[in-house]
Amino acid sequence: MHRVLGDRRAVAILLGPALLVYTLVMLVPIGWSLGYSFTKGNSITGFSWAGFANFQRLADDPAVHDALWFTVKYAVVVTVGQVAAGYALALLYTFYLKKASALVRTLVFFPVVLPTVAVGLLFQKLFQVAPQTGPVNSLLELVGLHSVDWFGSAGSSFWVLILMDIWRSMGFYAVLLFAGLVDIPDEVLESARLDGASGLRLIRHIVLPLSFPVLMSSAIFSINGTLKVFDSIVALTNGGPGNGTTPLTLSMFQTSFTYGEYGYGSTIAVLLTVLCLLVTLVVFRVSRRDLTKG
Repeated sequence: MHRVLGDRRAVAILLGPALLVYTLVMLVPIGWSLGYSFTKGNSITGFSWAGFANFQRLADDPAVHDALWFTVKYAVVVTVGQVAAGYALALLYTFYLKKASALVRTLVFFPVVLPTVAVGLLFQKLFQVAPQTGPVNSLLELVGLHSVDWFGSAGSSFWVLILMDIWRSMGFYAVLLFAGLVDIPDEVLESARLDGASGLRLIRHIVLPLSFPVLMSSAIFSINGTLKVFDSIVALTNGGPGNGTTPLTLSMFQTSFTYGEYGYGSTIAVLLTVLCLLVTLVVFRVSRRDLTKG
């Protein structure tokens, strides 16, 4: 193995195809989009040089500011919810259900494989107020409360989106974190129990530090996905009411393909790319902390 890795020609042959595909699929589109951000126009009217006008417009555009705030807020809440719910389920699988967890894992994972449009329609029916009262509002009326127009305001729509995405994806993170928990040696857990650690103390001082790498991997995977959320929003609210649930991805799509402003849409894409890179760097920096100390 050392001889192979020491041979530059062998390394080039092994890594070359993957690097070529990555360059064509990822780096070239990023560079292309960056180039478009310095232009204005579209494929019909043609493109012309705009310099930094799009970036100046971006800095002064309140709609983009609202979309940025919604994106960050949505990403933080959903990431915390996904990882926390997934970790709680993984602990349930590992320490309580154990070998009997296979059926529960399958049932909880099932929403992951459902089409996003189907899940969006399901939640629309669950929370609708007209023309027919949905199950959620029916339950509220049953206990003496008034029906709520869940999609009539940005605040309530936001929490329905949060609930939908956490429910849909927590099974995936539960399986991912479960794979990390089962790798913890039984000898370590038994030694901790003999020393008096149990319950929350066992989880806090033994399980959490040993599962921290896979926990951080889940957080990185989740936050990068939620920052780029698109299909869930379109399926459930389409950015409404108004622009109350419009993330950067939908704003970029509408700017580019609805209004034909490819240059400004590419500028929003650059903002989203920088945001993803910054968040990933912050998470990596936090992950250097050693939880086994202190």
